[in-house]
Formats: sequence, C-alpha cells, structure tokens
Amino acid sequence: MDNKGLSLKGSLLLLLLLVSNLLHCKSVASLPICPSGAVNCQVSLRDLFDRAVILSHYIHNLSAEMFNEFDKRYAQGRGFITKTINSCHTSSLSTPEDKEQAQQINHEDLLNLVLRVLRSWNDPLYHLVTEVRGMQEAPDAILSRAIEIEEQNKQLLEGMEKIVGQVHPGVKENEVYSVWSGLPSLQMADEDTRLFAFYNLLHCLRRDSHKIDNYLKLLKCRIIYNSNC
Repeated sequence: MDNKGLSLKGSLLLLLLLVSNLLHCKSVASLPICPSGAVNCQVSLRDLFDRAVILSHYIHNLSAEMFNEFDKRYAQGRGFITKTINSCHTSSLSTPEDKEQAQQINHEDLLNLVLRVLRSWNDPLYHLVTEVRGMQEAPDAILSRAIEIEEQNKQLLEGMEKIVGQVHPGVKENEVYSVWSGLPSLQMADEDTRLFAFYNLLHCLRRDSHKIDNYLKLLKCRIIYNSNC
C-alpha cells in the first residue's frame, strides 16, 4: 500500500476512535449501574465514583442551564434574587459552604450528607416536572432539563447507595432527608407568587447540585486516591 493509502487508513481509524469516544461520553450519564435484570452485579468502587462524579457534574450543568433559562424568560425585573436568602428546603441540613469547610468533615458523614441531600430532592423534582408540564407554553428548554435531572438524580442516588455499601459494608444508613412543602406555592393562582416559587426551587437546585458536585470530587480524592490529587 502506498503512503497515500496508509495515510487515508490512519485517518479513518482516528475518526472511528473519535466517534467512539464521543458516543461513550454522550451515553455514560444515562447508562444504568448494572445491566437490566442483573443479580448481584459487582462494580468497583473506583468505577462507581467515576460515574457519580460525571453524573453530579452533568446534573449541576443542567440545573444551571435550566435556572438561567427560567430567569431570562420569567424573572427579569421582578427582584426575585433578593428573596432567595436561606429559603431552600434543604437549609435544615447542615451542609459545608465551600471546599475548606467540607475538608473538615470525615468521609462517612460527608457520604451520608450527600445521600440526604439527594433524597431531599426526589419529591420536589417529581413535582417540578409535573408543574412545568402544566405551565402555559412551557419552554422545552426548561421541561426537557427538568425531566432529565429527575431521572439522573435517581441514578446518582442509586450509585451513592452502592458506594456507601462498599465503603461501609453492613452499616444501614437511616433514610434521613429534608421534607419539601413547596407544592402549594407552585400551584398558586397569583402569577408573581407562583413564578417566584419556581425561581426559588430552581435556584436551590442549582445551589445544592453544585455542593454535591464538589463533595463528590473531594470524596473521590480522599477515598480512591488517598487525598493524593
């Protein structure tokens, strides 16, 4: 084969590798931890953490995009941002505000805190999807992200339960979480009140997803790499 043929073959192989990597990255967030119907599926702790970190970062990006879209469409000139201080339903959970504070918490407590925050979002995410569907001319940019976040939050919670099961086998963690009572506000007839309820919920989701993303990166560094990262 001449040099031109070798060059073409090499280019095709490189293209195939690039396409394969792109498809893998695109689908990794939606893959289940174990194949459907698998019994006693074993996944390494490193793989579980890799997947959890990817998922948490994906969820945070979607949350930020959804909040920005809602802010642009519905919140301009309403002064909502000044009302959101300490108004998240998860404020009852004592969560470190930054990396320095998180580093002061032992990994067992931090793992359990991640579980509690994720469980605290199961109910509001379900109702967020339902209520956004009912909005007049609900933009797909918001609805599609809400649906995706609800699904991926369930996947992340499942993965975190498996991580805790491997890090602390045999220890049953109490299913403690912060109860959300904001559904009536999402259904208010007064438009300003209703839109603020949506705005506040999306603001809190963005905040909490960012915290979870940071906590998981710290936990992965501690547990998988013995803090050498």
